[in-house]
Amino acid sequence: MRPAQLHQIFKQEFESVEQGHHTPVMLWGPPGVGKSQLISQLASEHGVAVIDIRLSQMEPSDLRGIPFRVENTVEWAIPSILPNEEKHGKKGVLFLDEITSAPPTVSAAAYQLILDRRLGEYTVPDGWVIFAAGNRQGDRGVTYTMPAPLANRFTHYEFDVHLDDWVTWAWKNGIDERVIAFLRFRPELLFDFDPAHNPVAFPSPRSWEFAHRSLQKFKDSSELLVGAMQACVGPAAGIELKAFVDNLDNLPDIDLIIKGESNEVPKEIDLQYAVSTALVGRAIRAKGSSDEIKIFGSILNYASQYPQKEMGVMLVSDMHRAIGETIFEVPEFSKWATQIADVMLYT
Repeated sequence: MRPAQLHQIFKQEFESVEQGHHTPVMLWGPPGVGKSQLISQLASEHGVAVIDIRLSQMEPSDLRGIPFRVENTVEWAIPSILPNEEKHGKKGVLFLDEITSAPPTVSAAAYQLILDRRLGEYTVPDGWVIFAAGNRQGDRGVTYTMPAPLANRFTHYEFDVHLDDWVTWAWKNGIDERVIAFLRFRPELLFDFDPAHNPVAFPSPRSWEFAHRSLQKFKDSSELLVGAMQACVGPAAGIELKAFVDNLDNLPDIDLIIKGESNEVPKEIDLQYAVSTALVGRAIRAKGSSDEIKIFGSILNYASQYPQKEMGVMLVSDMHRAIGETIFEVPEFSKWATQIADVMLYT
């Protein structure tokens, strides 16, 4: 399931907990795709805490607590890492990460916590949701087969990488336009992980964020940049990204396009992707300014100049995701929509 859909499901799960309809959720997916980030984003949007418990790093007693004697009986000290209403708030997210990497003795200790929201004398606060995440057995991670009793305590979703959702996230989080443009040009490289080849560095949503950071760190050291790119996303993808970045010197003048003084469209497909991404970036920076409608109009006019109408559709779709419904208020939008109606209706 694509990230945007998962986000909506998790949001509903969070909002349903107070009505007693929440069911613990297990999120499956390969490494580096953003499973943990999806949970953090949900908590951030609701302004609540996330308690991230890595079961793979724990012993059963870490979760169950330490026994101590009270007269002739034994009681258990509740671990401080578990959600506490006074300490952590009335609402929040209990996130059991790396659950498939936990030894069976540890995962068994979590059975009661997950299904009954209890652990001995401890009770999970009513406003807290329970999410878990882990890698699949074929992902070359340290994994154990999830026991049937534990699996049956969850609803299960699988994380599918989706470029449009990643691009939306990338714009919101300030990822370098050159990385976004490159992945629009080479979408199959957003996630390219083959466990059979035992890769160390490989393309993934996480490693493309690392590549973004490298572009900032090594922007003045061209001789080091290619090595840094390869260290993030692997040898082949790193070389491709560096070549793509170097070719951006041949871009048309973006300022003239924004002013409506140029409709020059490069012949090279990679440069067309780069221009489209640069224009979306300009639209984001113009949002809320006094001349936003004029700038948006210039971009829409430019979108109609592409020889392949699908390229213009991609540009306007990304622009819509980035700036929202304002795009429909621009006079040039209806003109552009009329020109590409056959593409929208029949492809």
